[in-house]
Amino acid sequence: MNLSMLSLFMSFMNRFNSSNAKVKAKTSKSSKTSQKNLQMVPSTMGETWATISSTIASIMFAWAIVCQYSPHEVRHLIENFKRSIKEYLNPYIQISIHEFTGDRMKRSEGYNLVEAYLSCNTSRSAKRLRADLETDGESLVLSMDDYEKITDEFQGVEVWWGLGKIAHSSRSNYAEQGKRYYKLIFHRRHRELVTKSYLDHVMKQGKEIKTRNRQRRLYTNCANSIKMSSGMWSHIVFDHKASFETMALDYAKKKEIVEDLQAFSMNKEFYERAGKAWKRGYLLYGPPGTGKSTMIAAMANLLNYDVYDLELTAVKDNTDLRRLLIETTSKSIIVIEDIDCSLDLTGQRKEKKEKVEKSCLEDEKVEEKEKEQEKEKRKEKERPKSHKKPQEEGNNGRVTLSGLLNFIDGIWSSCGTERLIVFTTNHIEKLDPALIRRGRMDMHIELSYCSFEGFKVLAKNYLSLENHQMFDRIESLIGETKMTPADVAENLMPKWPQDDPEKYLLNLIKALEKTKEAAAKKKSNKSKVIEPAQKEEVLSQDSLGIEKIE
Repeated sequence: MNLSMLSLFMSFMNRFNSSNAKVKAKTSKSSKTSQKNLQMVPSTMGETWATISSTIASIMFAWAIVCQYSPHEVRHLIENFKRSIKEYLNPYIQISIHEFTGDRMKRSEGYNLVEAYLSCNTSRSAKRLRADLETDGESLVLSMDDYEKITDEFQGVEVWWGLGKIAHSSRSNYAEQGKRYYKLIFHRRHRELVTKSYLDHVMKQGKEIKTRNRQRRLYTNCANSIKMSSGMWSHIVFDHKASFETMALDYAKKKEIVEDLQAFSMNKEFYERAGKAWKRGYLLYGPPGTGKSTMIAAMANLLNYDVYDLELTAVKDNTDLRRLLIETTSKSIIVIEDIDCSLDLTGQRKEKKEKVEKSCLEDEKVEEKEKEQEKEKRKEKERPKSHKKPQEEGNNGRVTLSGLLNFIDGIWSSCGTERLIVFTTNHIEKLDPALIRRGRMDMHIELSYCSFEGFKVLAKNYLSLENHQMFDRIESLIGETKMTPADVAENLMPKWPQDDPEKYLLNLIKALEKTKEAAAKKKSNKSKVIEPAQKEEVLSQDSLGIEKIE
C-alpha cells in the first residue's frame, strides 16, 4: 500500500514539472529580464518539490522497511515516541466519568451528579436531547442524548462535555445497553482551575439540582434481569399518598415508629462511630388488611426514600441477590412482602427438630403421614423430568436462607448507606427465628385489628367527622370484635360526596354486629366439638384405671 501511494505521488510530481515546462515555453519574450525571472521561478519551485517528494519517498520506504523487519521492541519504542509527540502537540486534557464502577456492579454517584448538572445547560446548546419527567410528573427535564457535545463556561474558561457510549460484545450480558460515560475536555493551562474548582462546582450544583428534581421511584427486579437492557431493576414513578397522619393506628404507636425512623435518618455519625452499616430492619406482621403495605408507603413519604420491591421467586440464586443489592441506591427501602410465602425459608431448622421429636413417639398418625410423604416422593421420582415444574427443577440454584441472611446483615449489606429493610408477613410464627432476630429485624411492628383510635382516624379521612353520637356504640362494638382497618374503611367509604355520614356509620355498626355474632357462633361450635372429645378422653382414662385395678 505504501509503494502504490509513492508511485502515485511521483507521477503527480512528473505531471506538475511537465506543466511548468509548458508554461515556460508559452511566455512572451517582451524583455529579457522578465523572461529570465519567469524562467527562474518555476525552475526553483520544481526543484523544491522534487526534493520534497524524494525525501518523503525515502522516509516512507525506510518506514516500511522498519515496520516489516525491525524487532517488536523497536516498533514499540517508535510507537511510544509517536504517542508522546502527539500528546505534546495536543494541548487538551480529557477526564472520563463512567456510568458504572467495577464490573457493572454499582452506578457511579459522580455520573449521576454530572448528569443532573448538565441537564440545566443542555437545553440551550445541545441539538440532541433526552426528556424525562420531573418530580411533579407533568413537566419534562431535558438531558444530553448519546454522542452529543456541549460547551460550558466557568470563570471565563470554556470547557467541553460529551456523552459517549461503550458498546459491548455480543457475548456480554449487557450487550443491548452498553456503558455510558461523560468526557470533560479542557486546555492544559486550565488544569488546576478545572480539577480544584470547576469539578467541585459541578458536584455541588449537581447535588442541589438532583435534590430539587428528585422523583421517588418504585423498583421491581426483572425476572430475566441479566438479559434485560434496563439492568437488574425496572421502575415506575412512586406517587402513593399514604402518610402516618392518615393511617388507622394508635397515636402512641405512630409516634414511636415516626421517632424511630427520623432518628435513623439523622444518625449517620452514630453508625460511623459504632462501626455499623447505616441500615435498619423492620418486621411488619399481622392479619391481612391491617395496613402493612400502606405503612411502607408512609415510611417512604416520610423520609423521601425510593422503594425496591424485591420478588424473591424471580431471583435466580444468591449471586443475583447480591447484584440486586449492590444496584440499589442510598436513601431507599428494600421490601420483601409476604416473606413466609416467597420461598421455603420458614422455620426449616425448627421443623427438623420437631421431626426428630416426633420420630421418638409411637404415634400411628405420624407414621401414616410419613408413609404418604414417601409415596409422594416415589411418584415424583417416577414422574418424567419433562413433567416437573420449573421451580422444582431449579431449587438447587435458588436463594437460600444463608444467602438471604448475608443480604440483610452480612458483608454485602455494607455496600450502601441509609437503607431500610422491611419484611412483611401474615404468619410470624412460620418464619425461621434466625431471619427475624433482633439485629436483623431491629423493630417488630404488630399491625392488628382496628382499634377505636384507628376508627376515628378513618372517620375523619372518609367522612370528615371528628365526633358523633354513634361513636359510643361503635367504640363498644370494636372492643368486642375483630375487624381489620381495611374492612372498617370499606364500610365508611362514601359512594357519593352528598351522602349523609350517618348512613355509613350505620353500615359499620351492622357489619360489626354481624362479625360479633359470627365470632360467637364459631366459638359455640368449637365448644360443642371439644366437649364430646373431652368425654371420650375421660372414659378412656377411666377404663384404663379399671383395667389396672383388675
